[in-house]
Amino acid sequence: MNSPAKASDLSAYWMPYTANRNFKASPRMLVSAEGMYYRDDAGNAILDGTAGLWCVPLGHAQPKIVAAVQKSVATLDYAPSFQLGHPDAFKLAERIKQYTGNRFDHVFYTGSGSEAVDTALKIALAYHRVRGDATRTRMIGRERGYHGVGFGGMSVGGIGGNRKTFSTALMAGVDHLPHTHNLEKNAFTRGEPEYGAHLADELERLVALHDASNIAAVIVEPVAGSTGVLIPPKGYLKRLRELCTKHGILLIFDEVITGFGRLGTPFAFDYFDVEPDIVTTAKGLTNGVVPMGAVFVKKHVHDAFMNGPDGIELFHGYTYSGHPLACAAGLATLDVFEQEGVLEHARSVADYWQDAAHALRGLPHVIDIRTIGMIVGIELASIPGKVGARAYDAFRRAFNDGVLIRVTGDIIALSPPLIIEKKHIDDLFGKLAAILKTLD
Repeated sequence: MNSPAKASDLSAYWMPYTANRNFKASPRMLVSAEGMYYRDDAGNAILDGTAGLWCVPLGHAQPKIVAAVQKSVATLDYAPSFQLGHPDAFKLAERIKQYTGNRFDHVFYTGSGSEAVDTALKIALAYHRVRGDATRTRMIGRERGYHGVGFGGMSVGGIGGNRKTFSTALMAGVDHLPHTHNLEKNAFTRGEPEYGAHLADELERLVALHDASNIAAVIVEPVAGSTGVLIPPKGYLKRLRELCTKHGILLIFDEVITGFGRLGTPFAFDYFDVEPDIVTTAKGLTNGVVPMGAVFVKKHVHDAFMNGPDGIELFHGYTYSGHPLACAAGLATLDVFEQEGVLEHARSVADYWQDAAHALRGLPHVIDIRTIGMIVGIELASIPGKVGARAYDAFRRAFNDGVLIRVTGDIIALSPPLIIEKKHIDDLFGKLAAILKTLD
């Protein structure tokens, strides 16, 4: 595969979440991928420590998924989903329902995680309206939460860099719970930290301020990923569930990152034994092969829409809802999960993975290490006046050493394909340790 030869060949593409001028002065080009590895345009193997962007749990070029998509594109390349259907869309919805343990009864397809979040917010608003509770319009997110880049997702999200440029155009009527990150109390924790469950009670304060009759939904990531791996304190999510039930507020879990095996269970609601009313997913749903998102809803949410007059129950959807290629990829992805023991393998290496991460404690600049399932967050002390510079330096050095990591601010986030073996873990953390020892 040929790569652009000159900087001028790179100019037309305005890259997302990228320092474009920096990148185009010294590009890092991926040209192929298989299993646990990317390959760059110089032929170097790059160990994937991030499952792409959290989205390739089964490894790259998984043969069953490749074959399914190839067959689909030659059979039904596109089909509209407005007043029409195709078999795989219904098959995948039923398979997803079964994969949730039949705890979620209905699936609404989107094209991405951002679209899934905006869809979930619209469903929540419309749900209360069709039930005669039209005053329930207020949404509650959480500080440092990431819910995609749609205006709805940015509004309930709590990452300042995503919000500041668009602050005057965000949704009105949105509040935020405090984040749960506490370095003083919870540094170097494996699994759920001990301190912080009481922060869920901040919801009671917002209910007292606005009255429950005006609040539609609370949306949180079970484990906050893009902000730097923030793990919920013990009992925190259960308390949120209790309070939402008490006040008639819908609870939405954003599982775009945690869904499809990241914690060694099908979903985070399995891991934490907490069931929300609505779940957003994407990423691992198709192993990242074809863009797709989905919203799962409980029966009571769906059925509230089915009691009105005949006609369109929800005026919402996308051109690519239930795209045939995405459905084929999703069906094959679930086949691999169910037939090849992927979750069992992930659980078998999780302790080794977390041990390797915590072995970095004591290295220069490392102020925290957080682990849960197959996720690691390594927080570095920031260079005064240059937040993010130290971790970005680690990112560049790691790529040059044949390892792909992800950084956000001065936090290194790791989330490998779930097929990772101990030899890959040794390579990843061995190289990362060497890099950390030499960072300025």
